Amino acid sequence: MVLYTFDEAYVQGLKAGDPAAQQHFVNYFSELLVIKLRARFLSHDLIEDVRQETFVRVLAILKKDRGIDHPERLGAFVNSVCNNVLLEQYRANARTESLEDGDDPPDKTIDLDRKLVSDEAKRMVEQILDGLAERDRRVLRAVFLEEQSKDQVCKDFGVDRDYLRVLLHRAKTQFRAKYAQAGLPSFFASK
Repeated sequence: MVLYTFDEAYVQGLKAGDPAAQQHFVNYFSELLVIKLRARFLSHDLIEDVRQETFVRVLAILKKDRGIDHPERLGAFVNSVCNNVLLEQYRANARTESLEDGDDPPDKTIDLDRKLVSDEAKRMVEQILDGLAERDRRVLRAVFLEEQSKDQVCKDFGVDRDYLRVLLHRAKTQFRAKYAQAGLPSFFASK
């Protein structure tokens, strides 16, 4: 494709409705717009709609009294109009999208399976915690289950923040080991 340099005479030809100028305009920008729109994986129909709407708007603006100030920037102007048309299409489609035939609306009821799995996970965690040394069990419960502030946990255990990190590390290591021994799925063990 050969790039074209636009000038005032070209824009005046479009403004006056010159068939040769309009034909060149449509041919020149059709290819560029199709390449731009295909890169967005749009349907052929949507590409064609955006392309045609872009041409209609650009020609309407050029025919107004003021038109465009810089004819040499006609390519950038067409690109901007195309972007605006495309955004309007996205907004219109987002507002009017409906469920496809056969699609069920999302189920807003309680997910019983999730609750069962969650209850089962809680039971397993409690079982593993019961198998830990008392200090490890207490520190893990205080920090993770009861969500006490670390300052409060430090006060309860009579330690500073640095040593609390050591206690937590040891307790989590023991928890992971017990969890792995139980042969449970690894989603707790990696934390």
